[in-house]
Amino acid sequence: MPIDETQPFLPVNIAVLTVSDTRDLSTDRSGATLQDRIEAAGHRCAAREIVKDEAEAIEALLRRWIADPAIDCVITTGGTGITGRDVTPEAFKRVLEKEIEGFGELFRMLSYAKIGTSTMQSRALGGVADGTYLFALPGSTGACKDAWDDILKFQLDSRWRPCNLVELMPRLKEHLKAA
Repeated sequence: MPIDETQPFLPVNIAVLTVSDTRDLSTDRSGATLQDRIEAAGHRCAAREIVKDEAEAIEALLRRWIADPAIDCVITTGGTGITGRDVTPEAFKRVLEKEIEGFGELFRMLSYAKIGTSTMQSRALGGVADGTYLFALPGSTGACKDAWDDILKFQLDSRWRPCNLVELMPRLKEHLKAA
């Protein structure tokens, strides 16, 4: 499954959201890791913010970014665990039109090789809302590296074969045109 060098690279505008009660930009290693990897891959970090572990705040920012035509994809880090304050998946489910079940399944499969059965505590997920891709990752830097390096780097590269998420972007709003 190689990169097809005969195809053009199409940069994606990606927003990064860190969900945390304790981090700020100076201590947000996971958000910084994602931003660094996004930019190193040739994409644009269109926005980067931190919000508290509060479903309403997460949902509000997701809705704002989903409505922004300058943002193609949102990647969050944090809030995907199972404790009382972990509410990122709940906020996602309020805005998602379609879930990409395979993303969470693949993330946990890859994570299992590194952290064993502890991966079952992750509720990482992906989906689509109003033509924008959304991916929720755990808050650890290692999880962000794994998700980007082993999944998203490839699926967000327009040259990845046999298929990728970028080539589907023009068709994500087909159901809205029919209405």
